Amino acid sequence: MTKTITKKAILAVALVCGVSVFTACTSVSEDNPVQPQPRERAVHFEGVDNGRDMGGLVMQDGRTVRFDMLVRSANLSEATDADVAILKGRYQLTDVYDFRFDAEAAAAPDRVIDGVTYSLLSTMPAVMVQEIASRSSGSDKIDTRDMGTLLMKYVFNPEVQALAKLLYPAIVTDPQSQSYYGEFLRGVLKAKGGVLWHCSHGKDRAGLAAAFLLAALGADREVIVEDFYLSNESYAAKVEALSAQVRGKEGADEAIAVIQAMVGVSRENFETTLDLIDQKYGSMSQYIENQLGFSKEEQQQLRQKYLE
Repeated sequence: MTKTITKKAILAVALVCGVSVFTACTSVSEDNPVQPQPRERAVHFEGVDNGRDMGGLVMQDGRTVRFDMLVRSANLSEATDADVAILKGRYQLTDVYDFRFDAEAAAAPDRVIDGVTYSLLSTMPAVMVQEIASRSSGSDKIDTRDMGTLLMKYVFNPEVQALAKLLYPAIVTDPQSQSYYGEFLRGVLKAKGGVLWHCSHGKDRAGLAAAFLLAALGADREVIVEDFYLSNESYAAKVEALSAQVRGKEGADEAIAVIQAMVGVSRENFETTLDLIDQKYGSMSQYIENQLGFSKEEQQQLRQKYLE
């Protein structure tokens, strides 16, 4: 990675990494007095974006993920009392996994919930984190309070456009990131209560964690991709507002692709990364076992615990 690219990585990292209480809906009519409907997966938190229960997803063996045990979201820095009540009541939350690096977590620390163990596991490649740390007190320090405005300064830059496509591959091939994702899977297996994981916006690093967890539970590729892509529902309005600013300009398609990847998620980039895992490591199954260090026996135990 060149020095120019690593500088632009500050933008990508800052932007990396939905939102309701679950209800069981019913339909009432004379012919069908009570007709259960599929349970909603979105979690409408008050102060936490992109909340989603992993429950209800169907694995290849026909079993489904149990509700009220596994939840992914954006960071918990603005979690309200009502949000905490959901996490402690419905989820019996005992473990939170935070995939941000130290400076991110310090800038917007998670709300502390009594009885919950917090694990900070930075799955951003070390070279990117080091670059950010080296610039954290310099004159070119980036103010992350308005990332939309900042992003618009770079969307037409070819180096940033390239970086948007390289971020996921950099994460999945980084040994430290692999180690931390393995630690996350083992933590989920050992958890005594509900587990929540997040990064900044709960879409990229947290999305990869969800992908590895679903694969370990026995999901097929389509289920993994669709869950990853759902983060776009949470950030669709922001993506559209920024995209509208570049439409009609030369190079707009490439710029919009950067906006989608940085503010939402790019399905193309994610699927390309899944292909990379298959090509470089043999398969997702082999990647989980060999790179993440999560054995087949542990995967079976995970399925026994979280599937029904």
